[in-house]
Amino acid sequence: MTAPARPTSRPAPASTSARPWWLVAAGPGAVVVALLALLAAGAYSGAFDPLGTFSDPGPVVRWGLPAATVVAELALSVTVGGLFAAAFLLPRGRHADRVLLVAGWASSLWAVAAVAQLVLNYSYVSTISVTADTFGQGLWQFARDVELGQIGLWTILLAAVTSALALGVRGPVGALWTAVLPAAALALQSTTGHAAGAVNHDLAVGAMLLHLVGAALWVGGLAALLVVVLTRTGRRRDDDRVAASAVARFSPVAAWCFVLVAASGLMSALIRMEHLDDLVTRWGVLLQAKVLLLLALGAFGWAHRRWVVGRLAADPGRVRRLFWQLLAVELATIGAVSGVAVALGSTAPPVPDEEIVDASPAFQLTGYALPPENTVGNYFTQWSFDPLFAVACAAGALVYVTWALRLRRRGDRWPLGRTISWCAGMVVMVWVTNGGPSVYGHVIFSGHMTQHMVLAMVIPLLLVLAAPVTLLLRAVPPRKDGSRGPREWVLAIVHSRFGSFVAKPVVAAVIFAGGMIAFYFTPVFGWALSNHAGHVWMIIHFTLAGYLFANALIGIDPGPQRPPYPQRLLLLFATMVFHAFFGVVLTTGTSLLVADWFGNMGRPWGLSAIDDQQLGGAIAWGIGELPTLVLAVVVGVQWARSDEREARRNDRRAERDDDAELRAYNRMLADMAERDGRD
Repeated sequence: MTAPARPTSRPAPASTSARPWWLVAAGPGAVVVALLALLAAGAYSGAFDPLGTFSDPGPVVRWGLPAATVVAELALSVTVGGLFAAAFLLPRGRHADRVLLVAGWASSLWAVAAVAQLVLNYSYVSTISVTADTFGQGLWQFARDVELGQIGLWTILLAAVTSALALGVRGPVGALWTAVLPAAALALQSTTGHAAGAVNHDLAVGAMLLHLVGAALWVGGLAALLVVVLTRTGRRRDDDRVAASAVARFSPVAAWCFVLVAASGLMSALIRMEHLDDLVTRWGVLLQAKVLLLLALGAFGWAHRRWVVGRLAADPGRVRRLFWQLLAVELATIGAVSGVAVALGSTAPPVPDEEIVDASPAFQLTGYALPPENTVGNYFTQWSFDPLFAVACAAGALVYVTWALRLRRRGDRWPLGRTISWCAGMVVMVWVTNGGPSVYGHVIFSGHMTQHMVLAMVIPLLLVLAAPVTLLLRAVPPRKDGSRGPREWVLAIVHSRFGSFVAKPVVAAVIFAGGMIAFYFTPVFGWALSNHAGHVWMIIHFTLAGYLFANALIGIDPGPQRPPYPQRLLLLFATMVFHAFFGVVLTTGTSLLVADWFGNMGRPWGLSAIDDQQLGGAIAWGIGELPTLVLAVVVGVQWARSDEREARRNDRRAERDDDAELRAYNRMLADMAERDGRD
């Protein structure tokens, strides 16, 4: 038997499309454009002043503070990116452990840099040399009594605890809980920007927070991917597969980071504009250039990431080579966007970042001028933009519609009514957090109660009827490598002990009804009025409490074991009776809640503070009636449909077994009658 002849030549490799080198060249080109924008803004004209001030605190502070700030921000970004990768991108294993190790050491560096920042910041604002005898005592008072020093001290503590946890935890759950600490540090940092003390404080802080989160996650995510690509376990094919999956999963995250950075920049620009004529000023021209460059960079970055992910899907073994290209292009893109932002910041805006002096009581309390009288029309024409909830609602609507369209493209059906319900909930959420209820909720109690009722009773009803968890489970494929994506995290939360406990109908009712007492009759109410973080917490709390209660009664999504329909109606009416009692207490009460706030607004219009509070009680009583009626109707409809489905099931079973159950029942009755006759 002769051996088969060997081929005389190797088979031709599979054809691949030409490498688009223009994508690689576009990144450095964007950097060149950014540098030209810097020159046009005059950023390099005159003496270089890294602190942006004409005072000279000395060379140590003049050069040390910017350097410490850069190191702290980079280390914070690497920390955030590493924790995010371990929680959402990577399965358990050596790659995730290595990323967490890097995140731990990065947070240690962040803590050291934060200490340097605190020391140099005090020297800068006090003009006291770090070698002065009184420097230590003054530094302690600065960290204890001054807001900037307090934020610096909290940042150091958060960084130190993050370092300890990141070096000690393993797995996605520990990484996610640890990520809460640097997220809190970013929230604190957002309040220290130069625009945070200007007009539109909440808008400035919200925009800064979006920018910090987007930039930190973008840069830190790339650093985490670099660690993943360089980690070797001795099984190259498995390493390449893990790295290729991580790069592919990070691509949409990078796109969302770009959206956050771009949106925050545009929001910050809105603060500095008074009229459309500002667009033709030197600053306005740079703003337009930045917008155009942002759009171009976004399209370029998305196209390049799609190209890289497509090549990795076809050949994971090229992950190292393709990642270096991706890293170079992404860093060039980030540098270009940041360069234009620096150029824009180097030009004096039409509206200076100065704190407006307004001696009116309303401005002194809220930071905003007193709005006009609270007519019905003004509830729809008065707006106070909140970037956090506006961006969250826009993203929520976009993601939901995208998932619904994904089901339709593959031939699955998703009810249009659910999509309409979700989008309506997002629209109402934007209005209640950015429109009249938010504007008047800071000034009068009745406005606040209107906001509360819509958040707790109207929006949750719309969101629950949209069945977002069911859509997620159907539209997002499960991961099979042990990592956790949105689907896995949502299921973990739903089926966790805590999630199962708070979703129980009785517990949800207690949170929904009892939370009002705990909120309005404790200092928490005053904190939510005077502090933006408290205001954000209040909105999230009311919405989640209402969602848990509505989901326990009429939910479509997987969740707790819901009681029979008669018990649901009983629980609904019992809760609403308590809600009505709360409204009656406010309506008949004569003691003003948070009197130092609502009683000192100095309003020339509207009811007195106590009469307005009683009106708020009537609103709590009255507005709650309509959602209660809707909930009762939905429970009744679901009850009727459940009976109809049960009847159809019984009919089908009777057809299959020739009505065996009925014949058995008739035989039982006949036997009973026969026994009675014999007796």
